[in-house]
Amino acid sequence: MANQGQNIGYKAGEMTGQAQMKKDEFMNQASATAQSTQNSSSNLTDQATNFFQQTGEQVKNMAQGAADAVKNTLGMNTDNNTTNNNPGSNLGSNPDTYPGMPGQPNNRI
Repeated sequence: MANQGQNIGYKAGEMTGQAQMKKDEFMNQASATAQSTQNSSSNLTDQATNFFQQTGEQVKNMAQGAADAVKNTLGMNTDNNTTNNNPGSNLGSNPDTYPGMPGQPNNRI
C-alpha cells in the first residue's frame, strides 16, 4: 500500500512538472507574440511618420510653386532667378510659336 502512495505522489509530481513546462512554453510564446506585435507597430509608425513628412514637403513645395506662379503672373516676383513659365505671356513675340492664332498659317511650327 505504501508503494501505491509513492506511485501516486510520483505521478502527481510528474503532472505538476508537465503543467509547469506547458505554462512556461505558453508564456514564452505569448511574450514572443507581444514583442513581434510591438516591433510591427513600431515599423508601421516609422513608415507613417516618413510618409507624412514626405507628403508635407511635397505640399509645401507645391504651395511655394503656386505662390511663385501667381507672383510671376502679376509681375510681383522680386526674385531675379525665376524663369517665366507662363506660355501666354509672350504671345506675339514669335508668331511661329503659335500657328493656330488667327492670321497665322497652320503649317508653320
